[in-house]
Amino acid sequence: MNAIALSVLALLGLAGLGMYRDIPHTRFRAAAVLAGSLALLAGAGWTAWQGSRLDGTWSEAAVVLATWAAVVAGGPVATSVLRLAVSAHAPPGTPSPADPLILRGGAWIGVLERLCVVATLLLGWPEGIALTLGVKGLGRYPDLRTPGAAERFIIGTFASVLWACGCAGAGWALLV
Repeated sequence: MNAIALSVLALLGLAGLGMYRDIPHTRFRAAAVLAGSLALLAGAGWTAWQGSRLDGTWSEAAVVLATWAAVVAGGPVATSVLRLAVSAHAPPGTPSPADPLILRGGAWIGVLERLCVVATLLLGWPEGIALTLGVKGLGRYPDLRTPGAAERFIIGTFASVLWACGCAGAGWALLV
């Protein structure tokens, strides 16, 4: 079971890496990416929970692969959630949370955010999430007055952090 969980975490990272070039542009593709990623993560978590505790080199592999899946696959997942958040009934000219020009640099900030979240959870210091989000919020505060920015910030942050927490949970299940 543990080998399956490790393989699925590795697959999630590879799939996420492949999706960075082809971020879904339609709501259907965004929903498919999100559903597929969540199904793989749930499968990794379930098989990890069913298996025995890893130790030695395998536990280090679990930490690396959980971090890999969180950091790399989290970008396409967050982008998919942002695309699904676009309202079909919004008036023309309304800023969309999926607009990448709002809050530029968000992809790199998201990578660092997910890295901090998964690291603090796997190290047993969940308070680090509050520190990470506090720093992010303070750094983005001046930009949040731009139309559509606050919505993009909240949706993207929640999607990114929840994804990192899920990956950390799958990794943690392999260690405990």
